[in-house]
Parts: sequence; C-alpha cells; structure tokens
Amino acid sequence: MKTNIAQYIEDTPLIDTHEHLHKEDHYVNNGPDVLADLFGMYIGDELLMAGAPFDNVVRLLDSRDPDLEARWSGVESAWQLCQHTGYGEAVRSMASLVYDIDEFSLDAFAGAAQRNREIRQPGERLKLLREVANLDHVQIDDFAWACLPDQSGPDFFLYDLSWAAFANANFDVEALERETGTAVTDLKTLKKAAAELFARYGPMAVAIKSQHAYERTLAWEPRDDADAERVLQKFLSGSSLNQAERLCLGDWCLAIGIEQAVEHNLPIKIHTGLLAGHGQFFTEPDRTRAAHLAPLLAHFPQAAFVLMHIAYPYSDELIALAKHFPRAYIDMCWAWSINPRHAVEFVRRALHGLPLNKLFVFGGDCVWPTEVVGFAAQARHWLTVALQSEIDDGFISEPQAIQIATRMMQTNQRSVFDLDRTRSAIASFKSEI
Repeated sequence: MKTNIAQYIEDTPLIDTHEHLHKEDHYVNNGPDVLADLFGMYIGDELLMAGAPFDNVVRLLDSRDPDLEARWSGVESAWQLCQHTGYGEAVRSMASLVYDIDEFSLDAFAGAAQRNREIRQPGERLKLLREVANLDHVQIDDFAWACLPDQSGPDFFLYDLSWAAFANANFDVEALERETGTAVTDLKTLKKAAAELFARYGPMAVAIKSQHAYERTLAWEPRDDADAERVLQKFLSGSSLNQAERLCLGDWCLAIGIEQAVEHNLPIKIHTGLLAGHGQFFTEPDRTRAAHLAPLLAHFPQAAFVLMHIAYPYSDELIALAKHFPRAYIDMCWAWSINPRHAVEFVRRALHGLPLNKLFVFGGDCVWPTEVVGFAAQARHWLTVALQSEIDDGFISEPQAIQIATRMMQTNQRSVFDLDRTRSAIASFKSEI
C-alpha cells in the first residue's frame, strides 16, 4: 500500500520546466520506431560506456532498419550492464508505462510495434504528456528565437527564447536581420535587433535559455563597449574570432539578453555542470562549474536565474549560490536520470540548506514525449524516496512533506515563471491570425 506522500506525488501534476521536444508533425511523420524510441536519448552514451561498439549503437537507433533482431543483439550485452543506471531506469520506466514491456526481448519489441504506430498520431503527443506523464505543462527549448503558439496545445507547450548563440558569439547575422528588419552594423544596431527579438517573441516566451557551457566557460565579466565593438566588427567582416574575442562579444551579448529578459519579466535559464554526450566533459570540466556564475548573478540582482541540472557533479556550489543570491533558483531537470541517488541526497541537502522556494523538481531534457513519460515517473519515485527519508529520520512530518512536494512540483515554478502572461499573449496572438 502506498504512503500518503507517495500517492500525493503520483497524483499531483508536475510542471515540466525543461524539454527539447520536437514538434508534433515531426513526431508523427519522422518519429522513432520502438528501439529508437526506447534507446534514443541518453542511454545511447551509456551503452557505449558499457562496451557496445559505436556502429552497433548507431544501427540500434536507425528506425529505417527493419532487422530488429540484429539491432538488438548488437547492444544486448551492454544493456545488461547499464540497465540499472539512472538512464537505464528511465528507459525501463518508459518501456513499462508506454509499451507495457517489463522484460526486454525481441518478442516484446516486435509486439510493441502496433503501440508505437498508435501513439505517433495527431493528438497523442499531448495525451502522453498530459495524461500518462501527468504534467501541468512543458517548457521547451527548441534552440530557436521564435516562441510562436504550438497549435497542438497552445496552453500546454510553452517555449524558451534561445540565447545560446549570442552568448557564444556565433549568431547568424543574416537570420537576425531577416527576423528583425534591422541591419546589424555595430553594437547599437545589434542591441536594437536584440530588442526587436524580445518585442516580437518575449511576450509569448516563458523564459530565455542558454546552454553556452557546451562551447565556452560559464565565467562572465562585464565588457567595455569599445572592446566589444572591435570584436563585433571583426565578426561582421567574416573573420574568425579567437577564444578571448568570443568571450568578449559573448559576455556583452549575454548581458544584453539579460537586460531584455528583465524588461520583459523573463527568467534566465542557464545550463550548469555535466555536458551531454561522452568524451568531452572532463577535457575541460572546470568551465561548467556553477560558481563561475557568481559575478553574473551579482551584476544583475534584479534578474531571476534558473540554474539547471544541479550542476552535477558540482552540486554543493549550486546550493551555495542559491543560498547567497535571492533570485537564484535551482532546476533539477535531467538530474534524476544522471544519478538518482545523488539527486535524492541533493534534495535533502537543499531542504536543510535553502528556503523552500528555491527548488524546481522536474524537467526531462528529452526530444520525444515517450521519453518524458519515463523520466517523469523516475522523478516522482525518487522525490518520494527523498521526502520519505526526511519523514523517517524525524525531520519533517508527512503533512509537511506534502506541502514541500507541492512547492517543488508546482508552486515555486508558478512564482518565478509568469505563466498567465505567457498564455494570455499566446491567446492574443492566436486571435489575430
């Protein structure tokens, strides 16, 4: 029999603050088959770490290949080694909840083909997320500036305005000029174009998002206009920038984006910690440390910063940042699948180190809705473990745990993201077209 806290966490809709979901037409027309669906996200890298040959993983994920037996046999032994990791656990949850698969076998995969066809139909993407994953809504980073209404669920699918290309000083000048109608010739016109982007899409955006840690350090400093102007002119000429120049222009652009975000009451989401993929993170791990963001947070005290992925494995730095800066919040998106035990301990440390308004508990960081189903179930399970452990150790009562769960799953997000404004702007835009 489930405890009250377990039942409450299962029944309460989650606010999902971070996905990379493809649009519905792409899911319907170009979505994955069963094997590509089950193994198509982070578990692919785990299979490689468990010894699966690269070509075998590539074949596993090729939906055009009808030979399920060959695709599965090439990774089956590696799967046995990583099925109990956080990524493996999420895959098993998705398999059970979406495909009714409890034991992985060729027969099970073949038998799920019909179910795969059924869910890749118009309307099923929303149904999977709203009814099966039990989400209140999802916030999506599709790596784009435009935050237009998603016709498959305008109130449900909300979008981030992407700012990573600016922070990395590798934005598409021609695309920016087409989008805004402003010819970019200097810092003044670049700032004007940025303002035009926000004027057009800021009202319908739920936040701005930057994952510039994949290309540069999180360390930031204010930049002199004259220095940034010199770099911009070199960039506009088509010349390659060196690392110092990219950081100069990137820091200047990041500051402009934050200024616009503040003006439009948009939180700023920033990737911290572990990088997805394999073989790159520990070549320069220090650049992703959350502590690098302290000067940025201090420079913009009026801005709301949502710091993502619990900065794994530098998680205690993130708690210290949120403890020190009033408008710094922690998003546990992706964290439950990276290492669920670490995430459990993080929740418990945060409870004892931070005010209760600081933590957002879920985002799957996924591209397919089926993956989100598995990741959401995983988050609910381990959040229950974390709060039940606090109850068992006598730190909180069950009614207090339910109040805390409500905050982490919904209340904190609603206090930071202006969901009513975003949805109102989307509705107004729809009525005009």
